[in-house]
Amino acid sequence: MDPSKLGPIAPIGARLAAAAARAPRSKWADATEANPNHSAWYVQRFRDLAASGADLVGEARLIDAMAPRGATVLDAGCGPGRHAGYLHERGHTVVGVDLDPVLIEAAEEDFPGPRYLVGDLATFTLPPDVPQEYDLVFSAGNVMGFLHPDTRRPALVSIASWLAPQGRAVIGFGAGRGYAFDDFFADAAASGMSVDDAFSTWDLRPYGPDATFLVAVLSRA
Repeated sequence: MDPSKLGPIAPIGARLAAAAARAPRSKWADATEANPNHSAWYVQRFRDLAASGADLVGEARLIDAMAPRGATVLDAGCGPGRHAGYLHERGHTVVGVDLDPVLIEAAEEDFPGPRYLVGDLATFTLPPDVPQEYDLVFSAGNVMGFLHPDTRRPALVSIASWLAPQGRAVIGFGAGRGYAFDDFFADAAASGMSVDDAFSTWDLRPYGPDATFLVAVLSRA
């Protein structure tokens, strides 16, 4: 995808204003409405995996390796906080944002230290008492696949708006979730970001046309 072919890109402020309308429901919201115990099940699943000794922070290790020491980091779709907690322990200033208050409550209980906020990535405005710009903004856990198609681009606009001038975004999600990788690249470009690199795993294996997973490294265009 050649971003130069997508036409002029509106300023970030204008794109955020356009995204401020009430967002359609996410797939996650649909899942929790269909099963009121879904969020609690998800929290317990990862608590059980952690208790078994499973490696649950591979994504966060990459973010830590990319970040300067004492960086500002925003976890976009932080879930129950395992990545945010790991990065806090490494000395970074971490903010986690998630749509689901049950997951935020679990994050505060299991991984204290970061600032956790309930919000929809497509419409969320950072409160004034947290950093407004970040060295790294990342989204792991297939968050992009749970977004309603109409909110994907607004969510990427939000992520772009939170980047410091030299900041980077890292976004990972799998194929087969209704969001083609080429569509993501187009949305990222239209949201004011350029794709600096792409990988097929969080341990940086090469990305190619047959990849079943995407980890994209982006910066402001």
